Amino acid sequence: MSEERAHRSAQDDLVGRGLLRALDDDAPALVVGEAVALDVQPASIALRLAAGLIDAVVIVVAYLALLLGGLLALRGARDDAWVSVWSIVAVVLAVVVLPTVLEVVSRGRSVGRWAVGTRVVRMDGGSVGFRQAFVRALVGVLELVATAGSLALVVALFGSRPRRLGDLMAGTFVQQERIPKGVDPVVVLPADLVGWAAIANVSRLPQRLENRLATYFRSAATLRPELRFATAVALAEEVARFARPVPPVDPERYLAGVVALRRERDVRALSARAQTLAGLGEVASARPAGFPER
Repeated sequence: MSEERAHRSAQDDLVGRGLLRALDDDAPALVVGEAVALDVQPASIALRLAAGLIDAVVIVVAYLALLLGGLLALRGARDDAWVSVWSIVAVVLAVVVLPTVLEVVSRGRSVGRWAVGTRVVRMDGGSVGFRQAFVRALVGVLELVATAGSLALVVALFGSRPRRLGDLMAGTFVQQERIPKGVDPVVVLPADLVGWAAIANVSRLPQRLENRLATYFRSAATLRPELRFATAVALAEEVARFARPVPPVDPERYLAGVVALRRERDVRALSARAQTLAGLGEVASARPAGFPER
C-alpha cells in the first residue's frame, strides 16, 4: 500500500513539474522575423533519449555494413594501411555524413525521430538546412559519441526547452509533432460571480497569460490539492493586475470567472466581426445605384 502511494506521489510530482514548466512565463517564446510567437511543443528529454537510442542502433548497423563492405572490397589489398583508412572513413560516413544527409533530405527527421514523432527545426520554425544539420552532426561526435551522450544530457537539463550543445551552436531545437488531442474542460462562470461579471474588466489580460490559464484548467484535475491551490494562488496574483475588480472568492473561482468572462467577450467580438464582414460583402457585391443591367 505504501509503495502504491509513493508511486502515485512520484507521478503527481512529474505532472506538477510539467505543469510548472508549461506555466513558466519566463521561458523565451519562439518568435519569427515578423514578431509572431510560434505555438510549438518542444520535445521532452524522454522523447529525445528514445529517438537517440534508435538512431544509435541505426548508426551502428550502418557502420558495420560499411566496414564489412569495405573489408570485403579490400581483401585483396596487400597494404594493411588501406584497412585502417577505410575504418576511419566508415566512422565519418556513419556518424557525420549519414545523419547530415538524413536531416536535410527528410527536413529534420531521422529514423528515431520519425518513430517517436519529433523533428529538428530552426529557431524561427523553418526546416533545417545543410549548415544546421552538419553542425549538429559534427558537434554530436563530441557530445554523443565521445561522451556517450552524457554531455548532451547535462546541457539539455538547463533551460526552458531541452537543447543539446549541437542545437545551441546550430540555432535549432527539436519539436514534438504527434501531440495527443485532449478534450479541454469547459470553464463556466461561477453562480456567485454573475454580479461581478457585469462590472468586471478583463480586456487588458495578455494573451500569453490567458494561454497559461487554459493550461492550468486543462491539468488541474491531475494535480495534488496542495499543488493545485498553490498554482491557483500564483496565477490569481498575476491575473489581478489585469482583471479588476478582484472578487472576495477563492483563487480558482476567480480564475474561472476571468476565463469565462474573457471567452464571452471574445465570442461577442468574433460575432460582431463576422456580421461586419458579411455586411461589407453584401455591399461590395451589390450593383451601384443607377448602374444599368446587362
